Amino acid sequence: MLRNIGWPEIVLILVVVVLIFGATKLPDLARSIGASAKEFRKGLDEGLKDDEDADNKA
Repeated sequence: MLRNIGWPEIVLILVVVVLIFGATKLPDLARSIGASAKEFRKGLDEGLKDDEDADNKA
């Protein structure tokens, strides 16, 4: 479905995002997405660590 996505489509998506959120809210949006990704990775790392600890105890 998304095999043929190119630069024109990416530019169109960016224009729509700017129109929806406005240029002043984009930095806040990017900051919140970055924080969410950081927390997600932290949770994955903790889950992997817990799995390794459980395997070592068994």
